[in-house]
Amino acid sequence: MRTIEWRNGTVVTIDQTKLPNKEVLITIKDYREMAKAIRSMKIRGAPLLGAAAAFALALTAYNSKASSKEELLQELEKAAVTIRRTRPTAVNLFWALDRVLDKAKAVRGKREALAAFVVEEAKKIADEDAAANLQIGRHGAELIHDRDVILTYCNAGALATVEYGTALGVIRAAWKQGKRIKVIAAETRPLLQGARLSVYELKKEGIPVTLITDNMVGYVMYKNMVNKVVVGADRIARDAVINKVGTLTVAVLAKEHKVPFYVAAPSSTFDFVHTSNEIVIEERKPEEVTHIGSKRITVEGVDVFNPAFDVTPLKYVTAIICEKGVLAPEYFSKHKANH
Repeated sequence: MRTIEWRNGTVVTIDQTKLPNKEVLITIKDYREMAKAIRSMKIRGAPLLGAAAAFALALTAYNSKASSKEELLQELEKAAVTIRRTRPTAVNLFWALDRVLDKAKAVRGKREALAAFVVEEAKKIADEDAAANLQIGRHGAELIHDRDVILTYCNAGALATVEYGTALGVIRAAWKQGKRIKVIAAETRPLLQGARLSVYELKKEGIPVTLITDNMVGYVMYKNMVNKVVVGADRIARDAVINKVGTLTVAVLAKEHKVPFYVAAPSSTFDFVHTSNEIVIEERKPEEVTHIGSKRITVEGVDVFNPAFDVTPLKYVTAIICEKGVLAPEYFSKHKANH
């Protein structure tokens, strides 16, 4: 199945906090439940957040008892405010809400026509993400050679998208072409998306994978154990890639060791309006750092700094792989904001 699906007026998705120990599906019935699932990381990954945001509006439209189109539009705007407050960094979430709302305002006809349109537009966003990921895989696989060892960071696989994945989609596509590749996955503290999710996906596909701790990245590059890096992105601004915290460290090490550093992301992740210093970097609760699961690993009362993302200047990026092809970093710095 897809990571997220519309089913008869509900949204069904996998609870990513339970992986890899259990595969648990959850059913979401309204936008408040969707917001809670996003905040708690049951739903995560920038492209998936875009689809989830659109489906939150679809649930609102589907369940609405509004008596007029204008009243339904107000309900959609209210739901969008709640979803916007869940996570501030990944641009896909905002992109999807804006797309659905902007198009909804232009719908003619009665309330029923508007409600049906919102549901179909959300489905369309999900379908487009799935198609984009397949194209990212095809374009990215051209950069992967037989016997490459690819390092990936965090999880940019099927679980972070509607289907197939971005960074792991590139790896998956190369593997299906018969290229004898291997993957090194960094664990990605503090929530261990690499260890829990990327390894889970790669093992399911039968792709050889070795797990390392984040602080081993420099050593494996020094030992020439890696010859490509492929990561995802939560937002690509005009001057930088914003991705899971730790990505900058990997990128700097890759440049120092002359290892190509590729970013795989759909165009819904592109932000031609902002530079990195204008973007809010989400900071998460201290318990993610002070605990592993329910077990405390440090002294009580210690101060904690826990940004969820960091900023990788485009000078460290070899190329960006999207559904349109392989783009040079200069494409972003030179692009006009009104694209």
